[in-house]
Amino acid sequence: MFLVDSHCHLDLLSPEQGTIDAIVKRAQANGVHYLLNVCVKLSDFPTILKTSEAFTFVSTSVGLHPNDTDEETTEAQLIEMGKHPKVIAIGETGLDYYRSTGDLKWQHDRFRAHIRAARKLNKPLIIHTRDAKADTIRIMQEEGAEHAGGVIHCFTEDWEMAKAALDMNFYVSFSGIVTFKNATVIQEVAKQLPLNRMLIETDSPYLAPVPYRGKSNEPAYVRYTADYLANSRGISLAELAEMTSNNFFTLFKGAVRPHV
Repeated sequence: MFLVDSHCHLDLLSPEQGTIDAIVKRAQANGVHYLLNVCVKLSDFPTILKTSEAFTFVSTSVGLHPNDTDEETTEAQLIEMGKHPKVIAIGETGLDYYRSTGDLKWQHDRFRAHIRAARKLNKPLIIHTRDAKADTIRIMQEEGAEHAGGVIHCFTEDWEMAKAALDMNFYVSFSGIVTFKNATVIQEVAKQLPLNRMLIETDSPYLAPVPYRGKSNEPAYVRYTADYLANSRGISLAELAEMTSNNFFTLFKGAVRPHV
């Protein structure tokens, strides 16, 4: 079985979970053979890049999380950093009105810079959106995000949002949240979503799936999210793994699939 964790934060995992090498080995033991180590702070990018360079089956992104107020970036900076061959995506970027309030034009401007950089680099976007559905879709449309493509990661919205993303050539990624009992809206989207547009992720160290809910998450646990989604769709885990992995390498063309 070949699984991909399409969104994790290896460098944010707790030392109590062991070394990154140990964490990666546990992932492989559970059939997870490729990881996308996602950047959320530009100041951390050199460390994230170094981690990704240590493994042939780990790639990275470059981006600044929408809630980060300690740093700022520009389209030109993102383009320069995004040229590295290990960088296969731009982001994590987007809008978050849950944690940030007030005049959020700065968040809009930052999001637009990421989209423009992705378009110029011809690399897909990793989009975070929370309580900002209308503005996220509007800015994506205004900036031509469909020309870059990408994924709405850690999907927590409704079918309307999923359909808008699909219409712009985007994929939808499910985290461990989909296994939670109260996540009925997300679960319904997961049942409707075309399988050829589905990705899976941990967003580790956050949002561990059942049966590890409330504990620190890690890439090995993406298997539980995959198993839940396979059962909900009435297909085998092997089928779900194959489909979501193929989708990952179709979207992230800079990722090289290892032979395992």
